[in-house]
Amino acid sequence: MRSTLDIARIMEAIPHRFPFLLVDRVVDLIPGVSAVGIKNVSINEHVFQGHFPRHPVFPGVMIIESMAQTAGVLVVETLGPASRGKLVYFMSVEGAKFRKPVVPGDQMRVHVTKERQRGNVWKFSAEAKVDGAVVAEATYAAMILDS
Repeated sequence: MRSTLDIARIMEAIPHRFPFLLVDRVVDLIPGVSAVGIKNVSINEHVFQGHFPRHPVFPGVMIIESMAQTAGVLVVETLGPASRGKLVYFMSVEGAKFRKPVVPGDQMRVHVTKERQRGNVWKFSAEAKVDGAVVAEATYAAMILDS
């Protein structure tokens, strides 16, 4: 069953908060399979004060973090209510590629797919898209721990 999560439900699922909460909505969530996180990139993002003042570009590491947060929501929704509040720690990032810059006004859609799970270690693949075009991609692993 596909579901949609608003910002309140996302904040129940993962501990991130402003200015580091990088997912505004999750759509097409299929527990144990995949999810799409939406990040509306605004000129009001704190990172644009220094990256770069005259040519604002959303940093690649923030795109990767948005992928990780979307995966964190997928994990919590897969494991159920008992997993809310658990922390998702990055273990590795592989094959990260950045294809096009993400700029203020873009709506980034982060497509995350679970590749496998062994115990509390999960592996994901992700693509970030703007207007249907891939802007970044990566494969990464995360460990789920009690907070």
